[in-house]
Amino acid sequence: MVDIRQSVHFANYLKRLGWTVERIGEINYFIKKMPIVGSILKLQRPEEIRMDTIQKLSQKYGVFQIVVEPSLSSYIGPLEDRRNLMLAHGFKLSKSTYLPSKTLQIDLTRSKEDILQNFKKDARQAIRKTEGPERSRMGKGLFIKEYSTPDEIKIFREGWKKSVKFDRYVPSTEQLIKLKRSFPYSKSLFLASHNISGRIIGGVIFTTSSHERSNYITYYWQAFTNPEGRSTLSQYSLLWRGILWAKKQGYKIFDFEGIFDPRFPNKSWLGFTHFKGSFGGYEVEYPGCFIKNRLPFKS
Repeated sequence: MVDIRQSVHFANYLKRLGWTVERIGEINYFIKKMPIVGSILKLQRPEEIRMDTIQKLSQKYGVFQIVVEPSLSSYIGPLEDRRNLMLAHGFKLSKSTYLPSKTLQIDLTRSKEDILQNFKKDARQAIRKTEGPERSRMGKGLFIKEYSTPDEIKIFREGWKKSVKFDRYVPSTEQLIKLKRSFPYSKSLFLASHNISGRIIGGVIFTTSSHERSNYITYYWQAFTNPEGRSTLSQYSLLWRGILWAKKQGYKIFDFEGIFDPRFPNKSWLGFTHFKGSFGGYEVEYPGCFIKNRLPFKS
């Protein structure tokens, strides 16, 4: 199962953000030059870990730090083998990760009814209130709109910024436009929910990884809601719309892109982990993040 970070679309996205990308044997190597100290090399969820290629690129770009986050590919072997491989080559397991080390996935090859039935009761009730004929008074007046053009994405971003606390990171309009251009047409979906006055009260971005060996994965990439959005349960409707969109597009797996992992505890993840868990699915656990520091040009 090929991860989205190993797709051509994601490689194009990082190029637009100023990263150098070397795509060798269908594997993406991401290089970012840092002032004075040299470059960082990231290898995220590759199908194979080729130490000789990592070494050559480290020398070529004067890399001072190598970051590898192994996938669950059968090419690499069991989880313990992946860990031992990294340790044997001088890597150390980091106390934190760049990518989510644990996630939830839903099998989209099942029927719509079967997928919905596997949601927990609170999720099913929330969807009925905001989507079906049983919509409560609270849910009436809500509507969902897709955003795709640069001007629309600017409005989407403004709604995002107004919905969250000032200290929460929100990607720039330019960055979001670059994301959309890198994942065009059916490769991404920007949705926002609105109240009766038309104000954005929540939003979500879905991205997809389409590859002959990827099983066509859709990712719950980023999301936000304001207090009104949470009180009207709009986030349930947004996520459900994304699942239905992914299924209609023929994607086979829906990935929630991260839940709380006790191996790398981040208590701020507990809230949205509970939310994501209400949609059922099965857990997927990755080996973690391995880092190796080296002097530039050191062989």
